[in-house]
Amino acid sequence: MRIVFMGTPDFAVGTFKYLIDSRHEVAAVVTQPDQPKGRSKKLIPSPVKEAAIETGIEIYQPLKASDKEFIEKLCNINPDVIIVAAFGQILPAEIINLPKYGCINVHASLLPKLRGAAPIQRAIINGDRESGITIMQMDEGLDTGDILLVKKCPIEAKETSGSLFEKLAALGGPMVIEVLDMAEKGLLNPVKQNSEEHTYAKMLKKEMGNIDFNAPAQEIERLIRGLDPWPCAFTHIHGKTLKIWGADVLSEDSAKNAGIADVSALSGTITAVEKNKIVVKTGNGYLAITSLQLEGKKKMETEAFLRGYKIEKGEQFEQKK
Repeated sequence: MRIVFMGTPDFAVGTFKYLIDSRHEVAAVVTQPDQPKGRSKKLIPSPVKEAAIETGIEIYQPLKASDKEFIEKLCNINPDVIIVAAFGQILPAEIINLPKYGCINVHASLLPKLRGAAPIQRAIINGDRESGITIMQMDEGLDTGDILLVKKCPIEAKETSGSLFEKLAALGGPMVIEVLDMAEKGLLNPVKQNSEEHTYAKMLKKEMGNIDFNAPAQEIERLIRGLDPWPCAFTHIHGKTLKIWGADVLSEDSAKNAGIADVSALSGTITAVEKNKIVVKTGNGYLAITSLQLEGKKKMETEAFLRGYKIEKGEQFEQKK
């Protein structure tokens, strides 16, 4: 098939490379415009653009996918199908209906669950036991199209959004090839989504990582993993920001048995400082912090951190607004 590939972040690169190595022809790549980064505001290309440059394939970077001139270019390319993987823009009906086989989307959730921008992170934050990839026939709604193929992936006990991202990204390419083969043979069996079962994965914001220690320890631990590597969970101590990268949940009973509970302490109070962990009280249970990063310093295990920085029992982590 003659393909136009639309994608932007790292997640989409694996699928793009898989298509490049297939028997199909990738005629053009569409990705988001270069973005300014850092203090210098230097324009940085998307990961998909970087991968596409190496192939010599034509690259388009429209400010808006609805731009008439851009749509005309797609018409001239005349693709059989458009493959979309985390492109980052809503596609107009003119594009969705342009190719013979329409637009096929690679989505990182088990649709209709977790439609939207951040399904990988939200699956971990929500405490889901599994995630997966859904290959979907796009329509004009937000991740509402018919399901073409689904593959599930278990979420491990200490899974981060980064590790789940890698596993799901590896699934997309082979699944797209399978769907294209089925489409050519007329074997696709589209299944409509049950909209009554849908949930929504809102876009992440940095302030989400500001830990509220009034929440249960289990929820905070999932937040830490779900926001790793970005935007990361954090708190404050001694007037400085402290990023939290790893923690274990301790129940009330296990904390009492270990002699590190303090039933009278406020949530956010440090109840124990041991060789390899800092224990803090939460709204339900205790959190044993095992990996952290002080403002201006590198990420390290708690044992190494405590050798160079003093934190004492009874001190309080703060949730600054």
